[in-house]
Amino acid sequence: MPELPEVETIRRQLEPRIRGARIERLEVLDPRWTRPAEPREVESQVSGRTIEALRRRGKYLLLDLEGGTTLIMHLRMTGNLILLEEGAQVVAVDEDEPGADDRYLRARFDLGDGRELRFSDPRRFGEAFLLPSAGVDARFEGRVGIEPLSGELTVEAIEALAAGRRAPLKSFLLDQAGIAGVGNIYADEALWRAELHPLSPAGSMRSEHAEALWEGVIGALRAGLEGGGASIGDYLDSRGERGSMQDEFLVHRREGEPCPRCGQEIRRIVVSGRSTYFCPGCQVRLRRRPRRKGRGRPVS
Repeated sequence: MPELPEVETIRRQLEPRIRGARIERLEVLDPRWTRPAEPREVESQVSGRTIEALRRRGKYLLLDLEGGTTLIMHLRMTGNLILLEEGAQVVAVDEDEPGADDRYLRARFDLGDGRELRFSDPRRFGEAFLLPSAGVDARFEGRVGIEPLSGELTVEAIEALAAGRRAPLKSFLLDQAGIAGVGNIYADEALWRAELHPLSPAGSMRSEHAEALWEGVIGALRAGLEGGGASIGDYLDSRGERGSMQDEFLVHRREGEPCPRCGQEIRRIVVSGRSTYFCPGCQVRLRRRPRRKGRGRPVS
């Protein structure tokens, strides 16, 4: 599933190119893309509107339209959002990676100037829904947490989120209601950078561990952005090109290879149903901190 660096790469590429463009027509080709809303209803509310901005919230893309309406899109596992210039075509990267070719097209935005914005999705898990722009924040409240690259994520914020949590650190990072946008890839990379074992209870961290995790999360996400995202599945950027972050992984998908820090063999385990890669040599497994016993009543 595309994570924050992949979704933000798409946003940064598209936003200056489509801001101010008028959507002459939205054509929904797969009713699953808008369910439970009817495709014709979404088409009628989007067609003819001007794009005012393209934002991101966690792993979601938010297309702000004139008139106070926002189309919210999620790429899920295999979605792509690609801008085609006039006369251009998108074809499969290869037979094993269907990418964004016409076989998997779910929706088409005609921008009226010869360009098309296309949402394709081989596995059909991607979605889109409309909200009044004023209600977007309320929709995400309690569901999508702190934006890690906005300055809101601090060591103190991580400590507050982790306090009392028994869940493993890997699960803690995957919880979108806590820190938004971190998924399987960047959780592994962040924990390796922080030298913390993925099975360590989140509430076992002390301040120095929370600081290391903060640095790990920020460092991993920034590396992903610099690489234009990771293409280890169907992910393509808005130009239909692959990212390069997969070539820079420090631990993710490196099972059996030597750790780049200590040389021990990288291992794979399953945490919260997700393949998890770590180094048993230098990623320290913290133990749950014992509860403080309450003070007894004073003797009268």
